[in-house]
Amino acid sequence: MANGPNYKVKFRRRREGKTNYYRRYTYVVNRADRVVVRITGKHVVVQFMRFNPKGDLTLTAAHSKELVKYGWKGDENNSSACYLVGYLAGLRAKKAGITTANADIGLFSPTKGARIFYALKGVVDSGVKVPLGEIGIDNNRLVGKHIAEYAKKLEQEDQEKFKVIFSRYLSRGLNPRDLPSHFEEVLNSIKSGGK
Repeated sequence: MANGPNYKVKFRRRREGKTNYYRRYTYVVNRADRVVVRITGKHVVVQFMRFNPKGDLTLTAAHSKELVKYGWKGDENNSSACYLVGYLAGLRAKKAGITTANADIGLFSPTKGARIFYALKGVVDSGVKVPLGEIGIDNNRLVGKHIAEYAKKLEQEDQEKFKVIFSRYLSRGLNPRDLPSHFEEVLNSIKSGGK
């Protein structure tokens, strides 16, 4: 570790790799609401935040655990789930009077076609304006056709491996080949406000 009379210890969250203070500074100076997307190993969280000197305020939020209320039986952090959570958060933001927001993806390196952009596309499709460039969204991946095609192929080739890989889908009562139609059902359920 460097030392000497001119060495300054970086902030703790910077040392831990949790906060990019330069990017955070630009959000604070702009005073714009921001849509924060975080993807964990199991879930997706989309929040609308507003800067406050005492600590950021969470205006609205949506979590992938909530998708069960709308009938979702698929994984809770795949591309389809990211879109649905973003769409749900966007509807809640519109209800709270938020019409525009800046995208805050944290320390994530923006990669074309990443799941984080599926969540942002859900926010945009719900009616909230988020300035985005070319994000490389594949509509087949959005509705889960890639999963359905893989499941169909795997079921024909190796039945045991199919049951192991898609055990969570099957235990919830969803055949992964039906994921695209299931996605549309859940999206319509979110649009109509639940069951």
